[in-house]
Amino acid sequence: MGDMFGDLFKMLGQQGPDAWFQTATQLALNVARGEDGDPNPRPTERQRLEEFAPLVGRHVDALFGVSSTPEVTAVNRSGLTLAALNQWKPLIAPMADTPPSLDLENVEGGAMMAQLASSLGPLFLGFQMGSVAGHFSERAWSLSALALPREDTTRHLVVNNLVAFAQEWSLERDEVYVFALGREFVASLVLSQPGTGDALRALLVDAVRESAAAQGDLLARLQGMMNPENMASFMSNPEALLDEIEMPGETDATRAINAAAAVLCALFDAAAEEITTAMMGPRPSLSEAWRRHRMSDARGEDAAAALFGISNQGPHHDLARTFVAEIAAAHTLSAFSALLRVDGLPSNAELSDPSGWYERVSNSPLA
Repeated sequence: MGDMFGDLFKMLGQQGPDAWFQTATQLALNVARGEDGDPNPRPTERQRLEEFAPLVGRHVDALFGVSSTPEVTAVNRSGLTLAALNQWKPLIAPMADTPPSLDLENVEGGAMMAQLASSLGPLFLGFQMGSVAGHFSERAWSLSALALPREDTTRHLVVNNLVAFAQEWSLERDEVYVFALGREFVASLVLSQPGTGDALRALLVDAVRESAAAQGDLLARLQGMMNPENMASFMSNPEALLDEIEMPGETDATRAINAAAAVLCALFDAAAEEITTAMMGPRPSLSEAWRRHRMSDARGEDAAAALFGISNQGPHHDLARTFVAEIAAAHTLSAFSALLRVDGLPSNAELSDPSGWYERVSNSPLA
């Protein structure tokens, strides 16, 4: 066994500190390519999406009183996967930098096993992140599927997924394009704001840690594998450790991030619907199709959210839709320009008190 572990330590040492992310990227792209090879969008579909982008951009700018570029990038699943990995890396990296340790004091060869666990721990994180990121792009339209802080304002839309959605629900492609653009443009604007991003990152610190513990405690599972037979099994099927990903139980941290993320997603939906209606008239079938998609066809997005301790399903989303509807009815959606500030995110208590949130953000020194 000594020679085998020596070879492993040598291999891991040569890979560098970012080995976990390289592992995640390789696995994610392999998953994203799928059985059809992940074709690029047809030029006519890409051009049609790009034609709508400036029109949608002007509506978003008017809604929030800002000026932004109307650029959008049409990608395939692999393109969205890479974009997701790059945006998520800063949120996950702290877990790779300080992996938990194992208690192997009473295990024969424990010191060597502990060293191996310390080396493999970040790679397990890479397996987990890569699998999630690859499956995320299977049906997701854009990064707006998750309310996570962004490092930049780049907007990627998976045109083939939009076309598939339109066909599946017998919708006009143009209305789907406009709705998807509206959702992504609003998400890109809000989530790339420095203040909003800092507020979300603060909420994510504890939520991500709790999520990692709930998702199987990968290193603890490794402790049960410390014999030659189990090690051989792992080497032949490392993704076996990623089974049964779970959501953490409700805590103050998860309630806080879920309240903020749910309101942000409800805003993205409401703004996209308002923009689509302004440009193309009411589209009730589109709104219903999107709601059903989020309820039943978004397992990849739900698993990605769980990686960050966020639940994309549950009663807090009903409360968030009511929250956004009440604020919009009383003050229009422009009231949510408060979400561009560091103090704009609603708390869990405010999720059931929209008027209390509006009163707070309206009287904020930053308003």
